[in-house]
Amino acid sequence: MGGPYHILAKPEDIADKVIVVGDPARVEQVSKLLKDPRPVNLHRGFPVYTGTYDGLSVSVACHGIGGPSSAIVFEELRMLGAEIMVRLGTAGGLLPEMETGELVIPDSAACSSTYGVLATYAPGVHLPLAPNYEVIEALVQEARKQGVGFRIGAVISNDAFYAESKEFAQEWRKRGAIAIEMECAALFGVARIRGFKSGAVLILSNNVVRETPIVTAEKLQESVEKAAKIILEAFKRM
Repeated sequence: MGGPYHILAKPEDIADKVIVVGDPARVEQVSKLLKDPRPVNLHRGFPVYTGTYDGLSVSVACHGIGGPSSAIVFEELRMLGAEIMVRLGTAGGLLPEMETGELVIPDSAACSSTYGVLATYAPGVHLPLAPNYEVIEALVQEARKQGVGFRIGAVISNDAFYAESKEFAQEWRKRGAIAIEMECAALFGVARIRGFKSGAVLILSNNVVRETPIVTAEKLQESVEKAAKIILEAFKRM
């Protein structure tokens, strides 16, 4: 297939460790935690910045919305030399007691058999959809060290944002999921196939079961910064 078509960076522009996010504005926010962040890709609406954190080279990349978009970015970051990718994203809570701004560290991801991108990668097969142990261990240890509250559990990755009803949420809650989002299954699945390590820290933007409204990115900025600092410090342990 040749080199990347969407992330027009060189291998030396991409760090081994990458924070991947869905919102381009979040790339800007997280990159400000790095020293001397520089844009290494602005092509196709997938901004990527690379800088350092306590001397450690780190990239922050936008993967867009949904499995197909994000899988392209994960593939191309891997082509460019990324070894560990941790998603920092938002999710909807599936437990009634969950509140906006809470953090979830997924220990696994579920998806339906029609989750398009993985159904194409592995037709008729259920790929291993879990973060790498080394990554989740570092994230959990760092969150505890920083005194930040979080939950660990399974998430459901869903293709259709506007098809997420209260009934859909209750069904997946019965199946053991505690939050719903769109990209973790793609990340964990592609990571296993392509041989890089993955993990995620998610911020609750709403409660799907209680049907609370989704809060704006501005109101989640503090939680995003907490999650980013957990990931950045955890990178030192990996």
